Amino acid sequence: MLLLLTMACTGTSAPQVGRPPNIIILLVDDAGYADFGFMGSPDLATPHLDRIAEQGMIFTDAHVTASVCAPSRAGLLTGRYQQRSGFECNPPEHFSGLDLDHPTLAEVLGKAGYISGAFGKWHLGDSPANHPQHRGFDYSWGFLAGGRHYFPNPQNDQPGDTRCILENGQFASFEGYLTDVLGQKAAEFIDRHADQPFFMYWAPNAVHTPMEATEADLARFAGHPRQKLAAMTWALDRAVGQIVGKLEEHDILDQTLIFFLSDNGGAANNQSTNGPLKGFKGNEFEGGHRVAFVAHWPGHIGPGQRYEGLTSSLDIFATAVDAAGISLPANSSLDGVSLLPYFRDPTLPAPHQRLFWRKDHMAAARLGDLKLIQVDQLGHRLYDLKTDLAETHDLADSLPETLDTIQANLRRWEQHLLPPQWTEPAAWDTVTWLIHQDLFNNQTVRVTSPTQLKQ
Repeated sequence: MLLLLTMACTGTSAPQVGRPPNIIILLVDDAGYADFGFMGSPDLATPHLDRIAEQGMIFTDAHVTASVCAPSRAGLLTGRYQQRSGFECNPPEHFSGLDLDHPTLAEVLGKAGYISGAFGKWHLGDSPANHPQHRGFDYSWGFLAGGRHYFPNPQNDQPGDTRCILENGQFASFEGYLTDVLGQKAAEFIDRHADQPFFMYWAPNAVHTPMEATEADLARFAGHPRQKLAAMTWALDRAVGQIVGKLEEHDILDQTLIFFLSDNGGAANNQSTNGPLKGFKGNEFEGGHRVAFVAHWPGHIGPGQRYEGLTSSLDIFATAVDAAGISLPANSSLDGVSLLPYFRDPTLPAPHQRLFWRKDHMAAARLGDLKLIQVDQLGHRLYDLKTDLAETHDLADSLPETLDTIQANLRRWEQHLLPPQWTEPAAWDTVTWLIHQDLFNNQTVRVTSPTQLKQ
C-alpha cells in the first residue's frame, strides 16, 4: 500500500517485468557529423546527448539512406530503400507521400499494442492518407513541410499552410521556441503513456535553417564563432534532456530503447561541420549521408560501446521490431538488419557488406570499405574509406576489376527500383553538378545553392 501511495504522489510508474520496451527515435535535422560532444566537437555543448552516448553504443560507420531530408525519413520509417517506391528526391511543397503499401514502423508496432506519437517535422506527404494519424500514429503534434520558423510566425501559422502546427490533423498554435515546445509535448506524451509500451518518433526541425534561437541561448554563446548553431544545439540538447528526465521520473529509462541520429549530414548553410568527412547535405560523399548514430538501452547495451561496422538507418525498423518481439511475414522484404546481436557483441562482423544511394543524377555504393561515386556527365570515383576517409585518392584506374564489381552491384540494386516520382528543380541539377565537379577534383566548393547562381 505504501508503494502504491508513493507512486500516486510522485507520478512515477513501477517497472513492468516482461513488457516489450518503449521505442524512441530522436531524429534531428541537418546536424553535422562532428557537431556533438560525443563525436569530438570542441565547441558545441551537448551534455544530455553525451550522457546517452556514453551509456550506450556509438556507431561510427552509420549512414542514412539519402543525403536530403524527406527520402531519408521515408527509408527510416519503412525499413526499406525509399527508391523502391520512387521516393528518391526531396519533394515539391505538395505531394502525396509514402507508398501506402509500405507500412511504417508505427503501423507495425501499433498492431502489437504500442501507442505511437509523432512530434515535429513530418515531410512525408501532405495528402490526408499520409498524415501521421493515418500512418500508424495515435497522436501527432508538428508540421507537414520540410521546414519552418522556430517562433510563431504569420508566414507559417495559417490554417492550410503545410508549415503550420497540426495536432492530430487540426490547426494548433504554440507559444515560445519550437524546439522547447517539442520537448515539452514529448514529455507530456510520456506522462500519459508511461504505463504501456509506446513508440515515439521525435523529429525536431533543429538544426535546420532558418538559424533562430532564443535571446537567452544566444547570450549564453555570445562571441562564439558559430553562435546561432551553438545556441540551437544547446536548445536541442535541453529538449532531449527533458525527454530522458521524464523517462527517469517514471522509472522507465531502462525499459526504453533510444536511437539518436540526424536525417542527413550537416548542411552548407547552417554553420555545421562534418569533421573529417568530405561533402555535406545533398551530395553522395561521406559528409552527405554518414551521420552520428547512437543506441541506448540499459541492461541490453553496455556503457561506452563503439561499433565500427557498416550500419544504416534502415536497421532501426528491424531492430525495433525485433526488440518488441514481433514476427514479420516472410514477404516483408526489409532492407535493414536487427542490431540486437551487435548490442550484445560489438565484435561481430558488419551487418552490411553493401549499401547503396541514389538521387537524381548521382549514385553511390559501398562494398566493404570501398566506395563508388557516380555522377552523370562527370563519371565516377572509387575510394578506400579505411585508408582515405576524406575521399581524396581516386583508385578507379588502379583497381579496374573492383570498380567493375561495385558497378555491377549497383546496377543489380537499381533493377529493383522505381523511377523517381519527382526530381530536383532544374536549378538544383546545376548546383549538384557544380558541387560534384569541385568535390571530384578536391577543390573548394564554389556554389552550394541556386541563389548563388544568380549572384
